[in-house]
Amino acid sequence: MKNKTLILVDGSYYMFRAYHALPDFRNSSGAHTGVIYGVMNMLKKLLREHSPDYFAVVFDAKGKTFRNDLYPEYKANRPPAPEELVSQIRPLHEIIAASGFPILVIDDVEADDVIATLAKQAESSGMNSLISSGDKDLAQLVNDHISLINTMQDVVLDDQAVRKKFGIGPEHIIDYLALVGDSIDNVPGIPKVGPKTAVKWLNEYGDIDQIVEHRDQIKGKVGEYLRENVEQLLLSRRLVTLKCDVELDYRPVDLKLGQPDLDILREHYARWEFRSWLHELDRAGNDTPVAAVPPAGAGNPCETILTKKALDTWLRRLQDSELFALDTETTSLDYMQARIVGVSFAVTPGAAAYVPVAHDYADAPPQLDREYVLEQLRPLLEDPQRHKVGHNLKYDMEVLANHGIALSGIAHDTMIASYVYNSTASRHDMDSLAEKYLGVTTTHYEDVAGKGSKQIPFNQVSLEAAAPYAAEDADITLQLHRHLYPKIQQQPELDRLYRDIEMPLLPILARIERRGVIVDEQILQQQSDELAAEMQALEIKAHELAGEAFNISSPKQIQAVLYDRMQLPVLSKTPKGQPSTAESVLQELALEYELPKLILDYRSLSKLKSTYTDKLPQQIDPDTGRVHTSYHQAIAATGRLSSSDPNLQNIPVRTSTGRRIRSAFVAPQDCVLLSADYSQIELRIMAHLSGDAGLLDAFANGEDIHRATAAEVFEIERDEVTEDQRRSAKAINFGLIYGMSAFGLARQLGIERSAARKYIERYFDRYPGVREFMDRIREQARTDGYVETLFHRRLYLPEINSRNAMRRQYAERTAINAPMQGTAADIIKRAMISIDNWLETSTLQAHMIMQVHDELVLEVNRKHLEEVEGQVRRLMANAAELDVALEVDVGSGDNWDQAH
Repeated sequence: MKNKTLILVDGSYYMFRAYHALPDFRNSSGAHTGVIYGVMNMLKKLLREHSPDYFAVVFDAKGKTFRNDLYPEYKANRPPAPEELVSQIRPLHEIIAASGFPILVIDDVEADDVIATLAKQAESSGMNSLISSGDKDLAQLVNDHISLINTMQDVVLDDQAVRKKFGIGPEHIIDYLALVGDSIDNVPGIPKVGPKTAVKWLNEYGDIDQIVEHRDQIKGKVGEYLRENVEQLLLSRRLVTLKCDVELDYRPVDLKLGQPDLDILREHYARWEFRSWLHELDRAGNDTPVAAVPPAGAGNPCETILTKKALDTWLRRLQDSELFALDTETTSLDYMQARIVGVSFAVTPGAAAYVPVAHDYADAPPQLDREYVLEQLRPLLEDPQRHKVGHNLKYDMEVLANHGIALSGIAHDTMIASYVYNSTASRHDMDSLAEKYLGVTTTHYEDVAGKGSKQIPFNQVSLEAAAPYAAEDADITLQLHRHLYPKIQQQPELDRLYRDIEMPLLPILARIERRGVIVDEQILQQQSDELAAEMQALEIKAHELAGEAFNISSPKQIQAVLYDRMQLPVLSKTPKGQPSTAESVLQELALEYELPKLILDYRSLSKLKSTYTDKLPQQIDPDTGRVHTSYHQAIAATGRLSSSDPNLQNIPVRTSTGRRIRSAFVAPQDCVLLSADYSQIELRIMAHLSGDAGLLDAFANGEDIHRATAAEVFEIERDEVTEDQRRSAKAINFGLIYGMSAFGLARQLGIERSAARKYIERYFDRYPGVREFMDRIREQARTDGYVETLFHRRLYLPEINSRNAMRRQYAERTAINAPMQGTAADIIKRAMISIDNWLETSTLQAHMIMQVHDELVLEVNRKHLEEVEGQVRRLMANAAELDVALEVDVGSGDNWDQAH
């Protein structure tokens, strides 16, 4: 006879996951609804998939618990819950109760303690318990009768899975957690003891008591930390041990699902505008059948696969195809958190199929099990000989990795193909490309999921709408490939760029993104506090200079202070005729006036605080404990990679404040961060492309290029060059690469325009090859309409012959800069490919974790540092053959700032 099952839901975990995972859903009055919506969907899904005999949703109570009596600092670091989440707690509890789910909120203990007590009671009465949570503390409960499920990931943790995930069994989880500690809950643990060390000690000694008994045998700094913190360790063990004897008014057998209170639910659903749920209630007791998804017959251009037989037919079609298009529909745009809702394919234009696996709206038709579908697809998706094409396949690759599938055989990507073919012709999203190249207006996501606050997740989209939309994505992808790739093949240089650089880079970027980087929350919090203090000091000083208090963040009030009260000169006006407070205007005013400079300094600190020190902790993935950026191959026209969420490219490195932010990017235990940065790569490329003898000689002789330029421009001996003169020469060297005019150089150096013009003329007299190159490249751009990098990446310049002087001059400056910036981008991409190829076959413990401008950052085990450093330097230096050597500056340290 099968044991009865009790499901215990960690409601507090569900709430926070829904808050962070879903868009900012609101009703028409602006009230937040995403947490309510997300939690209820997850509860319904859990109930539907497991059909338990007993069920309870457990939430943390307000206020402190017995653990705060043991350790007052317990959870002291946690910020208060956001108001938009708090506002949804009470209605969520009411809706859960009205839906018939038993709900428990017990004072003086945490939800985990209540769950532990009920699970143990259920075990003693012969029941099996399934605990739905992502909290690792609950792994200590796992045994033959108690297992965990992370509903967001559909991952079940039984005894074997716990051992695989942690390297130890459930019986050692308490000791493991005590050793490692928890920065979120402020459980102290032992300093510098991470998961690897904890597992090593537990496997060697057995438990904490034995570790403490043998503490004198543990060598090194970490042994000292252990011996110094024995009492702290024993306290940590008490803090992480779940209480299994909470006094409760309920027993597991009391936790039966009740009948829903339809009136209360209807009132809530109307208030929060959950229209599909309201519709479901209105249909209760109604015998009107729900419209079924029409079966897709042979030859139907859009087939919805709902049976194993239909899936088998399509599997055979895919296996027989030389190339097929692939697309996934998911729960989130966050590739680390997204889970598959459905998969679509196309093998010939005009015929595609969609396999829904997780549409869970009311009355959704039965669908094939997601795990079954993915296991059937796994051999095909992981076969490198089965070629696939997609649009932004990096995302699909990472989502499939969330389900344990390593996508291989990535042959083409239409987003990258469009970018290589013409980076500036249009945006590279599928809808834009379909319109431009196929003359097709596609169905947009908003057409099927809604817009803004009313947008629903894809799993709630009806199959009638979802299937044609998803199948169209695969179909259009295949059509775009058949249109674009032949155009690339007609130009062998572009084909090599596509095949040898951009496509091989795609899986490498996916690996880097998934690896992520550790950021130290405490360092960032400290920096946020310091920035706030600095901003306050600047604000006070600004008020003193202005002679009145004003909102330093308000352009309107700044305008009034600068131009009305202080009568500063109006250098520029807005389109509406108002004096401008734009950054470029304030920079010019700051050359003569102190207040504009203070405002700029304030803006700079405010941006760092809001963009990095405040936001980075919020971007830490709850499952990995790391920050995972997204790299974009098809945005910057020159070939440069860009990144977002967070944007790593914009962390300033020239200011001490920016460098401090880099110090929060840290290495894990036993590792260091290694930074490898090309030295003056664009100037070296300029020397190569221009062939200027003076530049080539300076680099060949290993000279300081800025000092050499200063000696030439200021007509002095090199050992007479001052630091100010060197800085001026540096501005000239880099300014001319970017097509800087005498006006721009004068403003940057704070000198007369005539002096700046003289410096530039003297520079070209000394380096005539540079002037000849610039003249040549401008003329070539006018004739061809584009310029190329050393590796034949093209940048089209549609404004190069414009009658508008401003647009034409901008295009000319771009024509000069793009070959150098683009070549630098190509070189570092080639270096990344070489390094990745080496790391994939090497036994050394090292991983690329970031690419920022001309710099690569790796996470390296300390014992392998010397070998990795030498190999990285060699591979980067050999990434291109130029007439001047590529030099690589390599450093290492416990954090990114130390390494750079």
